[in-house]
Amino acid sequence: MAKCRILIADDNQPNRELMEAYLAGIDCETEMAVDGQDTLAKVKSFQPDLLLLDIMMPKLSGFEVCQKLKADPATRKIMVLMVTALNEAGDIERAVKAGTDDFLSKPVNQIALVKRVENMLKLLHVTDEYERLRRYIEEMEHRDPPDDEPPGDKRPPSGDKPPPSGGKGKGGPKK
Repeated sequence: MAKCRILIADDNQPNRELMEAYLAGIDCETEMAVDGQDTLAKVKSFQPDLLLLDIMMPKLSGFEVCQKLKADPATRKIMVLMVTALNEAGDIERAVKAGTDDFLSKPVNQIALVKRVENMLKLLHVTDEYERLRRYIEEMEHRDPPDDEPPGDKRPPSGDKPPPSGGKGKGGPKK
């Protein structure tokens, strides 16, 4: 599996550096963004799997950045974890309406951040695997049958005869 990519977006440099240090034990590449517009630019160039997004940033708020990312088919699958000092119920509701996948209040606890990031990356992997399998099944359902198999024929290939129905094995009649 490819190394995950995490974009840390916060206008406060010590906050960015702290979150990056907290994530040192996770096998990932990190990139930093300093404001909302920089975040959108870095999303295009860095293509992160996960975005740690502060809400109160200059140029564009985290709410606006999240709404733009979730509205764009090219970026809507990026997992967004809003990390902010705002913790009123209305702020959480607004973050959810903007499309955030999860929410973490500052000051950030290292264990909470690491577990949320690990869980979000697992969820992303499971979602990707589900989509890959769904596409494979869809492909198989729409493929043409091989030349030697008539459409709709569900018999086992020759040589693989089904077990007799009257035998003494597990499938035999019950007494």
